[in-house]
Amino acid sequence: MSLFSKLFGGGGGGKSAAPQPVEYNGFHIIPEPMGADGGFRLAARIEREVNGETRSHHLIRADVIRDKAEAEKAAIEKAKQMIDQQGERIFD
Repeated sequence: MSLFSKLFGGGGGGKSAAPQPVEYNGFHIIPEPMGADGGFRLAARIEREVNGETRSHHLIRADVIRDKAEAEKAAIEKAKQMIDQQGERIFD
């Protein structure tokens, strides 16, 4: 890879793509880990279409995990747990 590609981001050199939404019980979970000291804070967006309108809830937890992929997986699991516990009340 050339020096310019490294400097200006060409060639896709190892950058991970945006996380794909996960469908769960009619909801879409989009993991969105937030950079934090020493790792990534668990965060996700939970969405569902209700009466033709997309409703959204932002889940942010205090947990910090060093690895971004692990933080994404953990955020998905926490979002599933929240959906199981609250269902559509998430959007109230």
